[in-house]
Formats: sequence, structure tokens, C-alpha cells
Amino acid sequence: MAGLTLYTNPMSRGRIARWMLEEVGAAYAVEMLGYGGTMKADAYLAINPMGKVPAIVHDGRIVTECAAICAYLADAFPDAGLAPTANERADYHRWMFFAAGPLEQAITNRSLGVTPTDDQQRMVGYGDYDRVVSVLEAAVSAHRYIASDRFTAADVYVGSHVMWGTQFGTLPKRDAFTAYVGRLADRPAHVRASELDDAAMAEMQAA
Repeated sequence: MAGLTLYTNPMSRGRIARWMLEEVGAAYAVEMLGYGGTMKADAYLAINPMGKVPAIVHDGRIVTECAAICAYLADAFPDAGLAPTANERADYHRWMFFAAGPLEQAITNRSLGVTPTDDQQRMVGYGDYDRVVSVLEAAVSAHRYIASDRFTAADVYVGSHVMWGTQFGTLPKRDAFTAYVGRLADRPAHVRASELDDAAMAEMQAA
């Protein structure tokens, strides 16, 4: 388990972890896992008992969950400058975990056709989908990036949600979202990560 290894599938949230790894510039190995096969095998379940990707192993330490991976890598590789400053820390954590909690829950429920009633909205962490979208819109409009006018690891995570949401229709294509995506999509690390995952996906599909 020495070094740094990414466990992923190119058709998964593993793309978020790949982008973050490319941003920090650390050397890493990649283990591609298949749904229902190696992803559920004992060897991988010993790393992530959930049988889900992504996961990283860094010098024997295991990190799962995309938001945690982004935050961990920002701290583990400080020279990349992706961890928050003291002034950025509040918004950095607030919006990263907003995306990991209310945003993902709201999008998932809506995709599954689940709409909480007024009474149920008090029980779910996001209230209702429209409110989540409006709050996210305000967040990406407050600064050039999510925590300040500087790109941080939180933009990898939040930005991935906005990119995919507007691409696949789970988020509306509001001007604020389109502008935010435009500030992220051409980052060299994002381009490299996308090319690597696209190549891996083509290879897996051809096998």
C-alpha cells in the first residue's frame, strides 16, 4: 500500500478524485474496477466495504467519499495551494459539504422521482430541490470561485456537481452555473483528467 493509488471506474464519481489528483500533481497509480465484479471482490471490499468507487490509498491510509478525498489531498499536498486560507475556510467547508449533503440528496431524490411533501421537507436535509438550486446559484455567484476569488479543492468537488448537473439535466442551465463551469472546464488538470478517464472508458468498453 505504499505510495498513492486511485481505485476508480471512468463512469463514476471517480472522475472527481482523478481531477483532484491531477490538480495536486502527485504521482499515483490507478486500479480500474468493474461494477459488480472487482468492485465487489474481497480485495477491494477490504479497502471500501461499501463496494463503491472512488477510494484512494496514500501510504497505507484509506480515504473514501469524494469530498473527503478532495479535502484530504489538498492537505496532504500543501504545495499545490488548494487548501483554504483562514479567510476561505468557512466557505470552503460550507459549500463542499453542502454539495456532498443537500445538493446530492436533492438531485438524487429528484432523479428517482421522489418529491418530499411539505411535512417531509422538515425531515430531509435539503428541504426541497428548488431551494437547493437557488442557494447553489447564489453561492457560485458570490465570488469567482466557491470560497473566494481563488481556485481551491472545494471547486473540484462543487464544480464537478455543477458540470455534470448542467450537462445531464439534473441542474438547470442558469447563467451563473454556465459561467462557473466556464471558469473550471479549461483548467489543465481537468482537461488531463478527462482525457485519461475517456481513454480508460474506451479501453474498458472495447475489452
